Amino acid sequence: MRSSLNFILVLMLLSALGAAQDAATRPTLKERERASTSASTSLPSEATVDSFLQQTFGYDKNVTWKISSIKPSMPGLAEVTVVLASPQGQQLSKFYVSADGQHALLGEVIPFGARPFDPAKKALEKGITGPERGPKDSSVTIVEFGDLQCPACKAAQPPIEALVAAEPNARFVFQNFPLEMHNWAAKGAAYADCVGRVSNDAFWKFVAKTYESQSDITAENADEKLTAIADAAGVKGSDVAACSAKPDTKARVDASLTLGKAVDVNSTPTLFINGRKIGNITQIPADTLKGLVDFASQQGR
Repeated sequence: MRSSLNFILVLMLLSALGAAQDAATRPTLKERERASTSASTSLPSEATVDSFLQQTFGYDKNVTWKISSIKPSMPGLAEVTVVLASPQGQQLSKFYVSADGQHALLGEVIPFGARPFDPAKKALEKGITGPERGPKDSSVTIVEFGDLQCPACKAAQPPIEALVAAEPNARFVFQNFPLEMHNWAAKGAAYADCVGRVSNDAFWKFVAKTYESQSDITAENADEKLTAIADAAGVKGSDVAACSAKPDTKARVDASLTLGKAVDVNSTPTLFINGRKIGNITQIPADTLKGLVDFASQQGR
């Protein structure tokens, strides 16, 4: 989910960081490389992050936050993910804190190298377990990490479906990634998992209808609504409801979340085309998405 909160965070962090170092005192490339190599990642405490956010956003009583995770990113950097909320909506925001705890960095850390997308591709090939369409032996695998309560995921379904239709020789896999900010997303993921285990065809009908009914589903009526949607998709809703409450179902949803986090999913929907991470799907022209799939197919040969 995207909103103006990221822009606000950028402005406030830039203000907090101040002016760049003077060229005369700026470390040389070799000095920076040595520092990066030798520095161990020191994680900021939750209290420090909370204080930073209070200093950054405390002026606006309409903005609230919840710290989602604080974890190592790469040598010398800690990754902090927070849920920012305002009257305009909620979103996950991420920034990086230096080992000395004095600086924060904004921006996407992207893979680099001669084959930059191969690590994510291999991790996904090993870990994907969701319902799928298309030939299993395809040279291109498209993986969507989605949240059934996410409005951005609902908006992205038409372009994703158009891409799948335009690329019938690609393999398409859906992985559950319910965001913690959503109050019935985890339940929706559990129902979807159980529907998919009964019928692959019913799964896609269930997902489409759940997105269509998204605004009518609440935390209070989710079981009733999702059971009815499962029935309409062609499976026995009461059996799906019972399955959704089982520990092994939660374990499968948690495993999908773990897989997504391992390949740096931090918002939904996120697509991977042979390991290449694609966000902001609704902002990408259809011919560009198709071009990415065609290029991946050529590279895969």
